Amino acid sequence: MKLRYHTYDLQLQHTFTIARESSDVSTVVFVELEHDGITGYGEAAPSERYGETPDTVIDFLKKVEIEKIDDPFLIERNAGYLESLSSKDYSARTAIDIALHDWVGKALGIPLYKMWGLSPDDTPKTTFTIGIDTPEKIKEKVREAEQYPLLKIKLGGENDEEILDAVRSVTDKVLRVDANEGWTIREIALEKIVWLQRNEVEFVEQPMPADMVLETAWLRERASIPVIADENVVTLYDVPRVRGAFDGINIKLMKCGGLNAALKMIYTAKSMKMSIMMGCMVESSVAISAAAQLSPLLDYADLDGNLLITNDPFEGVMVENGRLILSDKPGIGVTKKGGT
Repeated sequence: MKLRYHTYDLQLQHTFTIARESSDVSTVVFVELEHDGITGYGEAAPSERYGETPDTVIDFLKKVEIEKIDDPFLIERNAGYLESLSSKDYSARTAIDIALHDWVGKALGIPLYKMWGLSPDDTPKTTFTIGIDTPEKIKEKVREAEQYPLLKIKLGGENDEEILDAVRSVTDKVLRVDANEGWTIREIALEKIVWLQRNEVEFVEQPMPADMVLETAWLRERASIPVIADENVVTLYDVPRVRGAFDGINIKLMKCGGLNAALKMIYTAKSMKMSIMMGCMVESSVAISAAAQLSPLLDYADLDGNLLITNDPFEGVMVENGRLILSDKPGIGVTKKGGT
């Protein structure tokens, strides 16, 4: 087994602003695992919100004794070894997890969704994200997103009303809203949700800070649209903790540690009758295509990270009329542009 990795700067088409930060470039770490003539691809998209940077990812990968992962098929054992190195470093572990799954699918000659008994006919439509900006820039972004029938609007700043008014002035599409923990007073958050419903918003994601679970439970009891957890749900163990405070959860590979962990989270949430969304960071087609393999199990998808960048070095899952289109290529279904 050989492990290779390198950093790569993903260039954003527009400055991407959410309630707590802005960026024009997102640095990811690509991983390659080579074994028996097969190469599996993986990706880490670290977030400082969860204590990770490209440097921490590299530091983790340097600790990996690759000879201890002698059989890629031993998914649980390999996940246990990676977690033994760090109970955090989620995106770093995700990169290797994706590469191992990609390798397994390629060794079997099938896409991962087939390995899990899923059908590509059951994929959902993904939202396309509109970051916080000036009203005029918002209108421009919405017009550019004409081909996507579902929009995710980032709020949680000082000009929420201006942003949503700008969106609604140019489109009547289905909207979903992500406040990214931006509303800190429950009564104001409730007023915002009533206002969102009037604007025909389908649901709101993470309206309040993650440490305000009781306040969010109060809010959910009175909310007229579903409330979805994002920052409140990092790993499998967080799912039962938010039951009653949220209607559903947003799973991100970069938060939970990879496909193996995400699959467990999906079935745990299903057992609790919670809706399931899968989201992403700013990512290339490697991580997005990996997450998309699980998309037939989802109620909602927000897998657009690769659609927000201008220099994706890979080709993978496609989007047609907003719907995720899975290929029949083995593994996660990606190829390097200009070659394999």
